[in-house]
Amino acid sequence: MNDQYLKEKEDLYSTENSTTTALKRRSFLKYAGASMAVTALAVAGCSKDDNDFPGMDEGVYLGKGDIAILNYAYALEQLEAAFYTKVAETPYSGISELEKALLTDIRDHEIAHREFFKAALQTSAIPNLEVDFSSINFGSRDSVLATAKAFEDLGVSAYNGAGQLIEKGEYLLLAGKIVSVEARHAALVRDLIQNGSFAGSDVIDMNGLEKSLSPSKVLTAAAPFIKTKINARDLPTY
Repeated sequence: MNDQYLKEKEDLYSTENSTTTALKRRSFLKYAGASMAVTALAVAGCSKDDNDFPGMDEGVYLGKGDIAILNYAYALEQLEAAFYTKVAETPYSGISELEKALLTDIRDHEIAHREFFKAALQTSAIPNLEVDFSSINFGSRDSVLATAKAFEDLGVSAYNGAGQLIEKGEYLLLAGKIVSVEARHAALVRDLIQNGSFAGSDVIDMNGLEKSLSPSKVLTAAAPFIKTKINARDLPTY
């Protein structure tokens, strides 16, 4: 990230009280552009057969139809919330106050998303998943931001891919509201890595549209980070 850019943002926060600071942080998130890519996670998932994770006949059952899709989204939100919680608990070396504040905001959003799905699904909700972050160096800025980028890009592609599979209009509306937040996260993280990279050609197609992934491909990509076996045999996909 450009040092002057970061300094200007840090100076902005230092002159405001805590309430105004929180609002300006959220304003920064609000106006960040949308982006998505899944390169890092796709590479991580290449060591597995595409059918190893989705469609298993054992493990936590996602359900059928819209319930399965909601649990699918809930699983991804659990993964993201767990990751950002760890980031907040063990800040990487040299983290600035600005970066800490922004990543904490993202953590809070992901926890809110996780709890929303849990409440909406009620007794149909899958249990808490066990994650595996052994491949992530939480003391390294590069490792943490690269993983955050991969998770956020995967989340955006997941919601975009699942939208066409949702049957109830109200669920589709809610998914649209959540994916817009995930896209802001993806854009922000990309700019933390390299200023101005929030919507590069690697994440936007020639028509100016974001790419998407099917649920089966998303689950395969996320599999290295989830210890809990997931039974997705009835999850709609394409």
